[in-house]
Amino acid sequence: MTVVDSAAALRALARHGQWRGTTGGYCPGCQQANVVILPADAAMEFAAFCTRNPVPCPILEITPPGDPEPARAAPGADLRTDVPGYRVYRNGALAEKRGDIRDLWRDDLVAFLLGCSFTFEHALVEAGVPPRNVQMGTMVSMFRSGIECVPAGRFHGPMVVTLRPVAEDKVSLVRELSARYPHAHGAPIHVGDPAAIGIRDASRPDYGEPVPIREGEVPMFWGCGVTPQAVAVAAKVELMITHEPSQMFLTDLPREGT
Repeated sequence: MTVVDSAAALRALARHGQWRGTTGGYCPGCQQANVVILPADAAMEFAAFCTRNPVPCPILEITPPGDPEPARAAPGADLRTDVPGYRVYRNGALAEKRGDIRDLWRDDLVAFLLGCSFTFEHALVEAGVPPRNVQMGTMVSMFRSGIECVPAGRFHGPMVVTLRPVAEDKVSLVRELSARYPHAHGAPIHVGDPAAIGIRDASRPDYGEPVPIREGEVPMFWGCGVTPQAVAVAAKVELMITHEPSQMFLTDLPREGT
């Protein structure tokens, strides 16, 4: 694993095109964040959507229109360049993937930073129950579930969830540890049979990479900040720019804070 001694250092690598992989397992003292960027005329509805769906979309910061600096979460950072990878959705379709969005930036764009489960993964590592995606250095498995989000205006669609297999005797510990981080999706929304939340095949994630579920392990599922990407498709939003799944924005916010 590449040594990155601070969130600022990882942001600098991303800004210069030197970091394009998963951020899972890095910068244990800082919160990681999902990124959603929308025109101002859609931002109020999206803020309402997040408020109604705080498990997959816990708000860490909303920037003023046209301002790419997340002044609370990472003063001096630039959301146009400091994410390892971006996705651009137009009218509900994924139009392109890119390493920066400087030429797409407009004065009416509003950025949302949403909490990420990578934040609590470090607590699991410290407790001796490291997630398999961290152990393997892969992207976490993400699925569009059968759970519908509470709609707000044009925004509606399925909740995306992350999967982490956990040994049966560690399920209670993992549930308790993750519940301490409501700003990072909190406790799991489901434990057990994936089919119960509309997932037909746990070996074929919609985003990220598959991880093996071994004998004696139980699949655990958390709300995921990739939910807005599924919502963009369902709602056919005119423009939505997001992070590439598993390639998060590293904030300067302390892991234990809000």
